[in-house]
Amino acid sequence: MMYPHDARCTQLAYPDLVNFGVSVFIVVGILVSYLPQHYKIIARRSSRGLSPMFVLLGTVSGTASIANILTLPESTRDMGCCKEIGSFACAAAMLGIVQIGVQWSCFFFIMLLFLIFFPRGTSPDVQEEQDTDMPTWKEAVLVLGVSLAFFVIAFIGSVVLVYALPSHVRAWANFLGLLATVLAAIQYIPQISMTWRLQEIGSLSIPMMCIQTPGSFVFAASLYARLGPAGWSAWGLFIFTGILQGFLLVMGLSFVMRDRKAQKSQRLDDADGSDIAGDSERAPLLHSET
Repeated sequence: MMYPHDARCTQLAYPDLVNFGVSVFIVVGILVSYLPQHYKIIARRSSRGLSPMFVLLGTVSGTASIANILTLPESTRDMGCCKEIGSFACAAAMLGIVQIGVQWSCFFFIMLLFLIFFPRGTSPDVQEEQDTDMPTWKEAVLVLGVSLAFFVIAFIGSVVLVYALPSHVRAWANFLGLLATVLAAIQYIPQISMTWRLQEIGSLSIPMMCIQTPGSFVFAASLYARLGPAGWSAWGLFIFTGILQGFLLVMGLSFVMRDRKAQKSQRLDDADGSDIAGDSERAPLLHSET
C-alpha cells in the first residue's frame, strides 16, 4: 500500500530538471540510434549480414529487460507513487521504464525487418548470396516464433507473480535481469562470428553502433541514478552490451576501411589502364601521319 507521506513519493514529487532533461535526451537518443539500422535494412531490401541468433537473443534479452524493470519492487513502488504526485512528476519518474521500453520496441522492429527482408527466392543474386554457411528462411521464421513465445511466457509469469505471489517478485525480477544480461552478452558472439566469416558488415549499421556504444554506458549511469545498487540487474545489462558492441564496431570499421582502400586502389588501376590503352590507340595514328 502507498501512503501520501511516503518518503519516496515525496522525493519523486520534486523531480530534478537536469536529470529529467538527460533522461529525455536518452529516450530520443535510443530512438534515433536505431533509425540507421531500420533504414539500412529497408534501403538494401535485405537483412543479409545479420545473424539470426543475434536477432533472436537481442529480442528475447530486450523482452526480459522490460519485464525485469516492470516487476522490480523499486519500479512498482514508483508507479504506485503516481497516485500521489503530479502528472509531470509521474512522467519524470517513469522515464527509466520508458527508456527500456523504447529500446525493446526498436529492436523488436529490427526482428520484424529481419524476417520481412530476409534473402530468399530464386533469383541468381539471391542464390549467390546464400550458401551453406548462411542462415535459412526456416531459421528466420524460428526467430519470430521463439521471440513471441518468450514474450507470452514473460508476460504471464510476471502477472501471476505480481498479483498471486508478490513475495517472489524480486527473485523473478532478478532472474529476468540475469537472463537479459546473459543473453545480451551471448547475443554478440554469433554476430561477431558472422561478420568475421563474411568479412563485411552487410546490412549491419555502423552509425547505429557508433551512437549506441557510448550510449550504453550513459544509459547504464542513468538507470543507476534511478534504481541505485539494488537495480544492478537492470543497469548491468547495458555495461555488458556496451563493451561487446564496441568490439563489433571496431571490427566493422576495419572491414569498411579495408573495402574503401581496395575500391580506391581499383579505381587507380582502372585509370592507369585507361591511360595506357589511350596511348596505345594514339601510337598507330601518329605513326601513320609520319
